[in-house]
Amino acid sequence: MAPSATTTVTETAQSLPQQLKATRFFGAYKEIAPYKYDKEAEEGKTGLKPAKYPNYLPTWNPEQKYPPLQPFEHYEHGKDADTSYPDLLPEGTQIVDLTPTIGSEIRGIQLSSLTNAGKDQLARYVAERKVVAFRNQDFADLPIEKALEFGGYFGRHHIHPTSGSPEGHPEIHLVHRGEGDKGYDQFFENTVSSVAWHSDVSYEQQPPGTTFLYILDKPETGGDTIFVNAAEAYNRLSPLFQERLHGLKANHSGIEQANASNARGGIRRREPVVNAHPIVRTHPATGEKALYVNPQCKSLFQPPIAP
Repeated sequence: MAPSATTTVTETAQSLPQQLKATRFFGAYKEIAPYKYDKEAEEGKTGLKPAKYPNYLPTWNPEQKYPPLQPFEHYEHGKDADTSYPDLLPEGTQIVDLTPTIGSEIRGIQLSSLTNAGKDQLARYVAERKVVAFRNQDFADLPIEKALEFGGYFGRHHIHPTSGSPEGHPEIHLVHRGEGDKGYDQFFENTVSSVAWHSDVSYEQQPPGTTFLYILDKPETGGDTIFVNAAEAYNRLSPLFQERLHGLKANHSGIEQANASNARGGIRRREPVVNAHPIVRTHPATGEKALYVNPQCKSLFQPPIAP
């Protein structure tokens, strides 16, 4: 689930290409996720390990359609936070900063029990540390509605246009690899690496501002996800280079993802869009400037200056 972005600074492209080649493989390894799975295998009837949380197994409903997303006013809760974090990080909480500028691991608190003050502090703390891992959380054992209620405090949920979701809960974007699935064999027929730097659904007019990633089940090794601090990347540019980027925008396209889904017989809940975003964005809670580009950006341009 991904509460949506903090500012409405994008502009919709005037027109979309009428035809694009339908590409089966696009972007990250997760983009080749199958649109079905072996039900008996997930139930443990074939000698393989059953699904740990069957209520989270994905569904793909081709009849599920949504209109274009409408702009909305987002409220940034991180601006209200007490930055001494008394409700989020009480005495006895274990905190390990994994690097000086990004990534922390926290043990000893249960996010589902946070007060609103604690949630405000969570928004600010994550904005400061960029990626935070909270160990031993209980969301998977609670009703799915509880997880959605928690995430909804931070902003409007985003419904992914092509991914699977639990039955009745399209707001949850699932990355699922079933027991016995060999999709990675097909993936590596077309590429030599599974590394694909990206920012999820950056093509939306208001892209996600905060993402909650919960691992329901995983292998003992492999499957690593790497994160980068885009604010630190901006800070390491020369002042002249930083100035050159101010005012530039980039087009972010959702067409390729939709085409890849179509080519594999997948779903498309909304028509794809192309939106332009500033290459440098400012976080509304911290005031930090950060780069907002990724390899899926289609073009860079300088918006016209009003007379």
